Amino acid sequence: MGSREELLEKIRDSIVNLDFDGSKELVRKALEAGVDPNEIISKCIAEAMNIVGEKYESGEYFLSELIVAGEIGKEITEMLKPYLKGAGAKKLGKVVIGTVKGDLHDIGKNIVAMMLEAAGFEVIDLGADVPPEKFVEAVEKEKPDIVAMSALLTVTMVEMENVIKALKEAGLRDKVKVIIGGAPVTEEFARKIGADAYAPDAVQGVRICKAWMEEKAGSRG
Repeated sequence: MGSREELLEKIRDSIVNLDFDGSKELVRKALEAGVDPNEIISKCIAEAMNIVGEKYESGEYFLSELIVAGEIGKEITEMLKPYLKGAGAKKLGKVVIGTVKGDLHDIGKNIVAMMLEAAGFEVIDLGADVPPEKFVEAVEKEKPDIVAMSALLTVTMVEMENVIKALKEAGLRDKVKVIIGGAPVTEEFARKIGADAYAPDAVQGVRICKAWMEEKAGSRG
């Protein structure tokens, strides 16, 4: 079957080419060959989604292709879950995640949620088109460490600020870290609305969330 790197490359390419059955078959082979499931997530799924995103932005792929790629990513993650559980049951932290009100795009958010889960976080996914009060309810009920918000439309970015205001009004803002992301979102916008961080992509987002939890563990220790 060639080297492990070749196998990972084939999985990535099969996701990019939207080959549902082929990609699952290759993942099965990789797991049998003892490839680390985390590597399949970071090197195959995450990279494939980045490439699919680029194809979408350049007009080579359309929304339907984005959705299919997202579904393949989800299916593969389901396959990997039993293998990921082996790394001890203790969760790194808890994240409430959602796409803001008025925005129905959830592929990017799903990828972040999936990668956070794979990294060892407990993820409470509120879905898409989530109003500020639903974020507040989830923070009250779940007591997460982090709130993650996504927006793909420029017109819905303002909702991120509304969520932060709602958390302040409920006296919850200082209890959570807030991270935001999505195509139109910038570092400058994150600062302006009072978010704690901006993630340009899922990989960075997971890295930031892990760093926060390490800090928190350090301050408790």
